[in-house]
Amino acid sequence: MTDTFTYDLVVGLGRSGLSMARFLKSMGRRVVATDIDGSKTHEAAALEALGIRTQIGSHDQSTFDGAERIVPSPGIPLTLPYIQNAAAKGVKITGELDIFGQYNTTPVIAVTGSNGKTTTTNLISAMAEACGLSCFVGGNIGIPLVEYLMSGIRQDLVVAEVSSFQLDLATTFSPNVGVLLNISPDHLDRYPDFKAYRDSKWSLFARQGGNDAAVVNTGIQNFDKRVSPLSGRIFSFSPETGTGTADLRFHFKDKEICIPAAAFKALPGGHNRENIAAAAISVLAAGGNEAGICKGLEDFAPLPHRTQFIRELNGVRFYNDSKATNTDAVARALQAFEAPIILILGGREKDTDFTELIPSLGRVKEILALGEASRHIVEALGALHRVTRCTTMADAVARAAGMAVAGDIVLLSPACASFDMYKDYKARGRDFSLNVKQLEKEAAHG
Repeated sequence: MTDTFTYDLVVGLGRSGLSMARFLKSMGRRVVATDIDGSKTHEAAALEALGIRTQIGSHDQSTFDGAERIVPSPGIPLTLPYIQNAAAKGVKITGELDIFGQYNTTPVIAVTGSNGKTTTTNLISAMAEACGLSCFVGGNIGIPLVEYLMSGIRQDLVVAEVSSFQLDLATTFSPNVGVLLNISPDHLDRYPDFKAYRDSKWSLFARQGGNDAAVVNTGIQNFDKRVSPLSGRIFSFSPETGTGTADLRFHFKDKEICIPAAAFKALPGGHNRENIAAAAISVLAAGGNEAGICKGLEDFAPLPHRTQFIRELNGVRFYNDSKATNTDAVARALQAFEAPIILILGGREKDTDFTELIPSLGRVKEILALGEASRHIVEALGALHRVTRCTTMADAVARAAGMAVAGDIVLLSPACASFDMYKDYKARGRDFSLNVKQLEKEAAHG
């Protein structure tokens, strides 16, 4: 494809890419969209109807080289040769955060971290709304940020979940309140090393000014060294916030904030206490109040696929934690329980070191290994724990139910991506839940 005009090239026709192409077109830009997936005919037709040229089923280097700028969707690796070759010729590579920031005038709270992003983003929204602050919630959580710009409706706050993939292309984006929950090894199939991944997360604060706020977990490695050069006001919370079952207390500026334990009884585990503290501090920094924060928390409904209670059957409790796609998330889930656990682990790994789970496996009586990573799990953990490989989720659930006794927990917490067997982690979690409910039917008819 050759062109006699300059254009923006959107790479990837998933939800993010489709929204970006539509937004750029609405701003009067010339847009071309490309996707290597030849099945994206419906998406391509919808864009063509708007006057957006598309190329699907293959990539053409001349299409990349002829662009004024390339806008890759977050799931597109920046190591894609077409992108690298175009960049070497001087084509600008930019991302959705910078494009959103260029046009947005609403204050932004942006949340990143290896685990807990979606829960914390939703907590912030619930708390802020209870304080009387209207919110648009988007970003990596599922709704592209440019959808807010196209909606024409303006809110008091934009609450954005932000991934490292989005941050990798951010050169101007700067949130009014930035939140860094934690950093643990993840996506090492995409980054050259853990340092590169850590640096991506910390870049959230790189362009903040003195009136902005940086909300950071003091338990993150090299906390003091990393926050010292930041320009924003530092508001911290600590892993100690995540211990115990008492009221949650922390300081904001010169005031002690107390959130009664009864307000968050539906969010078990120390990791959720950290999420709650981070959310509360963020809302306070954005102009919220203590009463509204507590009210929003009391009314908050736990999100599916995140240590979600499914059912109790014959005294055995089943929990769906399908969103746990790295070892740190699994460790946090395991720490939320005091009962014996049968752990369903596995899927498509991301250069995962499963031995990192060993310190957290004290209550685990059996591991059921699932998916592409099952052999690796046996090799990493089989010498210390009983590990059984399973072929399907139905097999894993049936085996777990067969070996569990009253008082046990059956926990799906995979430490892996889902794409070897499922469309996404939600589909995996739904399959687990359906198989648990099938156990109930079998028991009822037994």
